[in-house]
Formats: sequence, structure tokens, C-alpha cells
Amino acid sequence: MIYREAGDFKTSYRADGQTFPLWLDRWGYYAVLAVAFGIIPFVINDYWANAVLVPFLIYAIAALGLNILTGYAGQVSLGTGGFMAVGAYAVYKLMTSFPDVSILIHILLAGAITAVVGVLFGLPSLRIKGFYLAVATLAAQFFLVWLFNKVPWFYNYSASGQITAPTREVLGFAVTGPTTSAPAKYLVCLVLAFLLAWLARNLTRGSIGRKWMAIRDMDIAAEIIGVDPLRAKLSAFAVSSFFIGIAGALLFAVYLGAAEVGEAFGINKSFLVLFMIIIGGLGSIFGSFAGAAFMVLLPVLLKNVLVGNLGWPTDLAAHIELMIVGALIVTFLIVEPHGLARLWRLTKEKLRLWPFPH
Repeated sequence: MIYREAGDFKTSYRADGQTFPLWLDRWGYYAVLAVAFGIIPFVINDYWANAVLVPFLIYAIAALGLNILTGYAGQVSLGTGGFMAVGAYAVYKLMTSFPDVSILIHILLAGAITAVVGVLFGLPSLRIKGFYLAVATLAAQFFLVWLFNKVPWFYNYSASGQITAPTREVLGFAVTGPTTSAPAKYLVCLVLAFLLAWLARNLTRGSIGRKWMAIRDMDIAAEIIGVDPLRAKLSAFAVSSFFIGIAGALLFAVYLGAAEVGEAFGINKSFLVLFMIIIGGLGSIFGSFAGAAFMVLLPVLLKNVLVGNLGWPTDLAAHIELMIVGALIVTFLIVEPHGLARLWRLTKEKLRLWPFPH
């Protein structure tokens, strides 16, 4: 009864092109931001930060990056974990080489370095696509993991081969290292996730986003009408890798604190982010957040219910999680290929027409 467009009119093209054209959507968005920025930092504790909110925000950034490349530009990638490793090792080298520079600058520079690496590995997309491009990016995943394992310079010749984030502060609050607090970690990830989501939304709604979608839908026709496939594909790889590099830098420096490339950024990480955008919805900003939330909350829910309440073994709960994720991926690919984002849009459409039949 309250989700209606009656009386919600627009007087300018800019107002008509808003991301949230209905006032209820806009105020709901503002309410979410108010809670995220104004309430959660004051009530969050270490459990909620480490188990739910910080990994959700980091993986949402990674899902945004992969969704730009796969969902909007149609370029399949299985190298997300390797590109996250580039961001992690780049921020580690920057943190240890330039300790007086702000950690935020290091994170952004790590994203820029990952963008350059992403463009290099995106060059094969100019000649191959589909399954062959997926194999090429999968090769990039294994090559990058091998490189960071075999070249001691990347982990500063540590005997263990592990990288550890030193303590760094933002506005006097430690956001990396052993003394960091839950609100500080959460706010850094939240601000970056908000800014990157805003950037992704504007890019995908602009001319560059339309070029990506033209290449995705039919690359030959897009080239005929004037879209440069070289610029379109490489820009998609660059922007996607920038987002993924920032996610990798945050995952290592802010969330994990210490990492070994094979364990933290292996092929499982690539599939995890891919599952997020499949379940959340390809070609959707909201779908990236919905998929990340689902994949982060599912293990926490199963652990609390199956292990905590029912007393099941931890390994059994982990296997059940894999079975549920696999079944959901198959279900979404068959029943609703556009994922949770499409279900959310259908729900809103039915609310706008309720109580009348669709």
C-alpha cells in the first residue's frame, strides 16, 4: 500500500535519471547509509567486525570489480584471487618501503598497480573470448601465485614466506596491525566500499558503461557502430582490477593482518567471488552486495546453527555449505540467471502493483 509512484513526478531530466527514482527507495537508501555510518561504528564489536561486516564489505568491493568485467563487459575471468594477491603484495611493499605515507594512499596505489597488471593479462581478450579467455585468466591466477611464492623480494625475504601488515593509523586510529579496533577497520572498509560503489554506478550508467555492455551483447555489432573493442575491453580489465586490487589490499592489511599467497589468494578465492556475482546477479551493483552478503553470512549461519546449536562437526558443516552453494548456483542459473538482484526487482514490481494481479 505504501510502495507507490502516485504523486512522485519529475521536473527535470536529471531527476528522472536518478538511481533511485522513487522517494521510498531514496529514503530507504539514506536510512541504510545513516545506520551504516552513524550507528554501527558505535555498537560494533570484534566478532561482528571480523566475522560479518568487514569481510562483507571487502568481498563486496571484489564482487563489484568482477561484475564490471564479467557482468557488464562480458569478459569471463577466473583470476580474481591472483589479482587480489597483486593488491595485497603491492600494499605490503608500499607499507614497508614508505612508512610515512598514509595507508589510504597505499591502498589506492595498490589498486592502480593491480589495474596495470590486469590490463597486461587482459590483452588476450582482444583475440579470444568465452572459454578460452577463462582459461587465460586461470593461467594468470596460477602464474601470479607462483610468482609471489618464488620471488623472495615480494615478501621481503622472510624465512616463512609470509607477509605481515605493520601498524598504520588513519586520523590517529590504528587500522592495520595488532592494535587495530573494530570501528576503525569497519569505517575504512565502509568508506572505500561506498566510494567505489558510487564510482561503479556512475561508470556503468555513463558512456563507458554503455560501451562495455555493447561489447558484452555483440562485440562485432558494437565495433560496427563505432565502439573501439581495444579501449572497451582493456578499460574494463583496468577498472575491474583496480577494484579487486583494493579488495586484496584491504583483505590482507585490514582484515587478515598476515597472509601467505597460496592459502589466502588461491583458486578458491577466485571461485568464491565468482559465486558471489552469480548468486547476487550479473550486471548489477546491488547484486554484488547481495551476493557478497549471502556468501559471507551463509558460513556464519551454518556454523552457529549446525556446530553451535546442534553440535555437528565443523568439517561436516563446511561440506554442507559447499553443497548448498553448489545447489544454489545451479538453481539460479536455471531458474533465475540474474540472481538475487532480479528477485529483488520482481518483488518491488509486485509491491507497486499490489493488491492487483501482475
